[in-house]
Amino acid sequence: MRKLLLASLALLGLAATLFFSLPTVLDWQLNSVAQKPPYRASDAAEKLHQNLFVADLHDDALLWQRDLLQRHNYGHADLPRLLEGRVGLQVFSTVTKTPRGLNYESNAADSDNITLLAMAQRWPHKTWDSLLERALYQAEKLQQAAADSHGQLVLIRSRSELQDFVDAWQRDPQRVAALLATEGLQPIEGKLENIDRLYDAGFRIAGLTHFFDNEIGGSAHGLEKGGLTPLGRQVITRLEEKRMLVDLAHASKPLIDDVLAMAKRPLLVSHTGVAGTCPGPRNLTDEHLMRIAATGGVIGIGYWDAAVCETSVGAIVRAIRYAVNKVGVEHVALGSDFDGTVHTPFDTSGLAQLTEGLQRAGFKADEIAAIMGGNVRRLLLATLPE
Repeated sequence: MRKLLLASLALLGLAATLFFSLPTVLDWQLNSVAQKPPYRASDAAEKLHQNLFVADLHDDALLWQRDLLQRHNYGHADLPRLLEGRVGLQVFSTVTKTPRGLNYESNAADSDNITLLAMAQRWPHKTWDSLLERALYQAEKLQQAAADSHGQLVLIRSRSELQDFVDAWQRDPQRVAALLATEGLQPIEGKLENIDRLYDAGFRIAGLTHFFDNEIGGSAHGLEKGGLTPLGRQVITRLEEKRMLVDLAHASKPLIDDVLAMAKRPLLVSHTGVAGTCPGPRNLTDEHLMRIAATGGVIGIGYWDAAVCETSVGAIVRAIRYAVNKVGVEHVALGSDFDGTVHTPFDTSGLAQLTEGLQRAGFKADEIAAIMGGNVRRLLLATLPE
């Protein structure tokens, strides 16, 4: 009997070990790169890159149990690698729910992968059944990382904070600004007042939908793929009143149209592809590219195959060139989707390779500076709350 008990306990221990180690295994497998570091670029590209303020509009690192302040040999980003890649500003998004069997074509909203991930990563119990609490907990993780970073990771909530950061960065670039965003607004749990909860927690960019339709409107990957709901219209008004940027990544075409019809402020697409170089359910048509740019907005080009149809620097550059030709260089930016279960050409320490790719494509130094970060900095300095 005693041997049976000991064997049972050993099996339970092994099962627990496997369960709690699973997130790291998934992180390692799903957030991968085609080429391992160190990353090499030409001397001319390295020289230019070291003078750039680089900004990236989308990273999902907060979903995983990696310490943002420590270098890792898996995943795509952490503070040491951001600094090595010359990143001056990184938007960190919170992922709160993804459907089982996730795909790009059609997903229902009645299942969830994140619950088990939250349990396995020992997130607080309140996050297990609340999407709002999951978003707030990930925000707390970023806030704590910033507090522990000795000033190298700075959470930005306002224009004045960003301007102060840029001034300090120009004197000493060994620091990274961080902004909080949501990957879909399902964390408001159908309640308009929860927009205020997110704002108070530091969120300044709001993606409307992720891989499924929600109370706000339709996803490019949902079942109905509809436009704004009545609540969604109230949400857009509230977001604009609070000077939070509306992010149309993952939005259905009718949802994009509805938001364009009522938006009074610049719109953002944090991470996307363009249909002109890579057709796909969520990649922007020429019409939407031009209409979003006409709001004064910015479009972040992604790095993964579903966005640009190939895992290569060349494919990213082709999408950037196409978008620039359609809407002008001032409306195009970087939206990697790092750490979002994607396979990319490099991690964030290898961004000089993208600078080299832009040089080879004939972009001038000032155009490269705009695409690599200047456009995002300009947009945020014009739109963030005071």
